[in-house]
Amino acid sequence: MFKKGFVYFICLVSAMGGLLFGYDWVVIGGAKPFYELYFGIADSPLMQGVAMTAALVGCLVGAMVAGTAADRYGRKPLLTVAAVLFTVSAVATGWADDFVLFNVARFIGGIGIGVASAMSPMYIAEVSPTAIRGRMVSLNQLTIVLGILAAQIVNMLLARDTSVAENQTWNVAWGWRWMFWAETVPAALFLLMSFFIPESPVFLQLRRAGGQAAGTARGQQAGLKELFSHRYARVLLLGLVIAVFQQWCGTNVIFNYAQEIFVGAGFDVDGMFINIVITGIANVVFTFVALYTIERWGRRTLMLLGAGGLGIIYLTLGTCYFFAVKGVLMVVLVVAAIAVYAMTLGPVTWTLLAEIFPARIRGVGMATCTFALWVGCCTLTFSFPPMNAALGSSGSFWIYSAICAAAFVFLWRRCPETKGRSLEELEEKLTVQQS
Repeated sequence: MFKKGFVYFICLVSAMGGLLFGYDWVVIGGAKPFYELYFGIADSPLMQGVAMTAALVGCLVGAMVAGTAADRYGRKPLLTVAAVLFTVSAVATGWADDFVLFNVARFIGGIGIGVASAMSPMYIAEVSPTAIRGRMVSLNQLTIVLGILAAQIVNMLLARDTSVAENQTWNVAWGWRWMFWAETVPAALFLLMSFFIPESPVFLQLRRAGGQAAGTARGQQAGLKELFSHRYARVLLLGLVIAVFQQWCGTNVIFNYAQEIFVGAGFDVDGMFINIVITGIANVVFTFVALYTIERWGRRTLMLLGAGGLGIIYLTLGTCYFFAVKGVLMVVLVVAAIAVYAMTLGPVTWTLLAEIFPARIRGVGMATCTFALWVGCCTLTFSFPPMNAALGSSGSFWIYSAICAAAFVFLWRRCPETKGRSLEELEEKLTVQQS
């Protein structure tokens, strides 16, 4: 048994992967206007798209590689690898004088995001006592949103007033570099601290059960073939739906397209500061709320609250857009959506994904669902502009409301309550037992 203080320490160290995940994912938004001028791609939408999606491609690669590697080598080494990737990416991205090198560095950082997003919540779930497991895994989501807010604030502080020629010269030559270099400090700290945490006890038990060669022994560690077998069909479907729904519920559209949404609601305010003051802070505050509710209300209750609450809010938002309602009501609805997401689907998704898979396939299961989550993120991000152009904001939010309604029905029928149950109990409940 771990001492309580030590459990908190190792969970916080692992959750630093979430902090870097959030920072690395958002920092590029503030750097974008300046590195585009530096690399001469300000008038090239194609090259701009390449720069913005290089990390996303890395996320997909990292998420899938993490599963097999974690089952073969353990959870701890993967956290260390993620820390190395974040550190290398932060230094190399800021150092890049060549556009190809810039994108390679972003791709490396994306792999780090993919690995960390799969490994951090899984490791925390495996080392945490049952009574506080949900709260500990929610720490990962809290550090993600803190990383997002930190990136927004760093970008704001480093960017100099562009109305002064000398300042704009500095922004283009050095400002965007320091935005990426600032990540080096937490990344190096994560790397150092990763050497002071133990291996997951679940992985050690698997290794002892299968001998020292458990990582390669046939049947001890499972691959994709076993994950997609009938025995695990129920839990895999649940995991995939939960992962994709966290993205397709539509809340991340508010983060990615805040400026367009608020302008459509009648506000002519800088999108960056709206993100910092409204979306960023609301996201952090209500993620703190999740830390106190996840062990009290339970995972199933919060997921249903998230799906139902967002469905109602989006239905109302769409109706307001349809009737051209503007002003404070729209801000209230948007902040309400962020609040509901931050205390429900945001953290609880990661908690459930880390809990529902049996130890035998947890690595590859978590990685597969994380891969699906990033595919959901990609399709959501790229589908919103054409959908919004074709259907308008009202139609878009009505579609997200319908998705939330469908997810509510699925979760009501299929999502179990995992609060207070050991990982072993959940394995017995959620898998088809072999005769």
